[in-house]
Amino acid sequence: MPSMSHKPVMKLRAESLVLRYVLFSLIITIAQKCDYFLLVGGQTVPAVFMFGDSYGDTGNNDFICTLVVGDFPPYGRDFKDHIATGRLSNGKLMSDYFVEGLGVKEFLPPYLDPKLKAQDLLTGVCFASSGSGLDNLTAHLLEVIPVWKQIEYFKEYKKRIAGLVGEEQATTIIKEAIFFISIGTNDFAANYFLFPIRRLQFTVQEYTDFLLDIYAVYIKELYNLGAFRIALINVPPLGCLPIERTLTSLWNKGACDEEINEAASVFNSGLNAVIDGLKTSLSGLQIVSYDYNKLISEFIANPQKYGLEVVARGCCGTGTIETILLCNKFTPFTCPDASKYLFFDSLHLTQKAYQNISSVFLTTDIPQLL
Repeated sequence: MPSMSHKPVMKLRAESLVLRYVLFSLIITIAQKCDYFLLVGGQTVPAVFMFGDSYGDTGNNDFICTLVVGDFPPYGRDFKDHIATGRLSNGKLMSDYFVEGLGVKEFLPPYLDPKLKAQDLLTGVCFASSGSGLDNLTAHLLEVIPVWKQIEYFKEYKKRIAGLVGEEQATTIIKEAIFFISIGTNDFAANYFLFPIRRLQFTVQEYTDFLLDIYAVYIKELYNLGAFRIALINVPPLGCLPIERTLTSLWNKGACDEEINEAASVFNSGLNAVIDGLKTSLSGLQIVSYDYNKLISEFIANPQKYGLEVVARGCCGTGTIETILLCNKFTPFTCPDASKYLFFDSLHLTQKAYQNISSVFLTTDIPQLL
């Protein structure tokens, strides 16, 4: 039987769950041939592909029926021509910095954009969907594109480029391309710790195992489709997201929530084990995990080192709860200079943060795939 001293905390956590549900419910219901390019060390990467969630989605959600979009200001205000493209940031994402840093092209376009040209396809596209997760329930709750559907789009993509350059050249493009996957955040932040369904079914460890089993299946499927260079971007310290600081502020007093951070750590440790297993079982596979969690933690601990000033709240509005539809051109108190912030809204990073992260990955991690 729990001691009386635990009852206030249990009550506060129950109140936080109610607040989470109300907040997210509000958000949800408001209404040719391939040219090769040089990389570090003289290696070549013909194309880049991105799968996963909002950390990589360059605008696919603009072309589906969902409210998880960023095609309105202040999103995109520091992007080229100040256009809101669907990227949930003030400017570029990791996806864009990856293709730019690899010398492939300036931006990674969304696959669902009907205006894609042949060269856009041949040099890589983005399949990621903001709000998505490994758990199909996650994508269902937010009405976005699940990972299995992203892979179906990739199969369709393969047929399209084979029609452009032939089967042999299409196979070469895919074999020598780099596949980035950023997934898992929403499974915890917008599913497990928000709605009761999975918490009633699984402990954190059990849910992690459930997710990682799915992850391994998807990686094997991509491998069987010709992907040999795969970079997995792990889950950030979820308890340090501004919205999580807000939702747990009654007992954490605005500090990071360590319970949710621990869940992220458990997932990331398991992901490393999955990678080790895949390396031995899939011949020729080059696969690495990028420690996104460590980098974000470093930004929070030493912001000045990275040219940042504000790391506990976002730039948009008060920076504590505003995200997606709650972050719009009418939202008051939005900061004038997002480059000083780690987060643009209460969930998503600024262009400056993505630039810093991508710079590290491009110089220290990506060369492992070449």
